[in-house]
Amino acid sequence: MNGLSSRRRPVTGFAVFTLIMVGVFAGLGVWQLQRRVEKHALIAKLNERLAAAPEALPAQTQWSSLNPAKDEFRRVSFTATYATLPDAMVYSAGSAVRDDVSGPGTWAFLPAQLADGSVIVVNAGFVQNTMQDRSQQDRAVGRLVTGQPATLTGYMRFPESAGTLTPPESAATRLWFTRDHLAMARTLGWGEGDKAIAPFYVDLETPAPESGIPKPGPLSVHLKDNHLQYAITWFTLAFAVVIAFSVWWRAQRRA
Repeated sequence: MNGLSSRRRPVTGFAVFTLIMVGVFAGLGVWQLQRRVEKHALIAKLNERLAAAPEALPAQTQWSSLNPAKDEFRRVSFTATYATLPDAMVYSAGSAVRDDVSGPGTWAFLPAQLADGSVIVVNAGFVQNTMQDRSQQDRAVGRLVTGQPATLTGYMRFPESAGTLTPPESAATRLWFTRDHLAMARTLGWGEGDKAIAPFYVDLETPAPESGIPKPGPLSVHLKDNHLQYAITWFTLAFAVVIAFSVWWRAQRRA
């Protein structure tokens, strides 16, 4: 009896371990399928926002209720005047939401003043190869600051957070590596006095300057959707564990 009991213990232990691993892998597979459904719903929602007709810019009294979940990529149209204040450039190696942008360059961020005195930060578009060329960025942005009101159409975006490996900004060259328009406003004085800064910025769609620099344009969503492949991988691992246990158990029975 002792010999039989000693043989049963490893079988029972391995069986319990197999059940746990199958449960974990199968659970991860189901989770990936759920994430796939959620990702498809998000892509559909964002595409719907991008294709919608432009709305009026939310009033300042509504700003506190805005958030990325329900307002990111909302298409808006408004009239504002680019302020005669320092601009900022944000380094980019390309774009996940602009099909017409590739290669290194910078995004031109400028403060634009509304009729009520509040400030909307505008990403006026892409300037190729300007990370180390402040004079080129200044020339490109200078064409936009005419002192005249302009009707701007674009997409509401919300500030990013810097990652652990994100380089720090350079206040001297006004170069950032994160799209944090609120940090730019604090550093460059875009909201001095009683000027309210919107909690969002606007990715400009139109108008484009005659020179084409900076280069605004329409956005499109290209979110990674690898969840089905991940789910298949997890389910395959669960099946492999079952096969491994079956082979081992048969070997034990023969022994």
